[in-house]
Amino acid sequence: MSEDRPTYSAPALEKGLDILEILAREGRPLNTRQIAEKLGRSTSEIFRMVHVLLDRGYLQREDSGEGLTLSNQLFSLGMQTARARDLVSVAAPIVEQFAAEVRQAAHLVVAHRGEAVIIAAVSGGSDMNFALKLGYRRPLADAHSGLVLMAFQPEHIRNRMIADCQLLMALPPDPATLEEAMQEARELGGVIHESRDIIGVTDVVCPIVMPDGRAVACVTVAAFSRRNSPPNFEAMHDRLKLTCAKIARELGSYTPEPDRR
Repeated sequence: MSEDRPTYSAPALEKGLDILEILAREGRPLNTRQIAEKLGRSTSEIFRMVHVLLDRGYLQREDSGEGLTLSNQLFSLGMQTARARDLVSVAAPIVEQFAAEVRQAAHLVVAHRGEAVIIAAVSGGSDMNFALKLGYRRPLADAHSGLVLMAFQPEHIRNRMIADCQLLMALPPDPATLEEAMQEARELGGVIHESRDIIGVTDVVCPIVMPDGRAVACVTVAAFSRRNSPPNFEAMHDRLKLTCAKIARELGSYTPEPDRR
């Protein structure tokens, strides 16, 4: 008798998952016809499934009304896991205190399927700051936070993260250049670098490294400069290192409250 486990088919569920996965891989809006073509299905097969996913909040339409993209619904579900809740519960108040001290916005960032994703953000209490919204994401190799998250990993995990993010990028970075940047991050203990996108903003990043040498997250400051009082980025980075070390210690000794629901 065959020892192979039986396989089960759920065609409707499979179509829905196929739609979510193709939109995640493409990283750009697609209309129903384009989704059907990429999945090798008819538009009529996809049409009703798309509308169910829209109604349930897993998809959203672009402002033009044509293209479909993933919403933050899957991200929100992921944030309900015990591990993610524990990380935010421990780190958020510590990051909030740090942000208030440096008067800059700070973001708690994790790696997820080849992307750097913001799971918490605090404003820093200044009259002006630069903050990104929860759920904002971009390929790991295309973000200073992602660079730090990859740099502070065991080699086998880092290689998998690099492979995952390369699949999301039209022009992946040169491997030697990427390795050099990660080595610089390890030597510095993070990153201090001008933003890749915004003029006048400097990214200051440190990893939250556990005793096994693995970065479970990082904290990124999007520090903007005023004409009369430019920040001391090195001092900010030193303070951020202490903040991330404190988060790591708290995570190591954290006991979650029992769920009384």
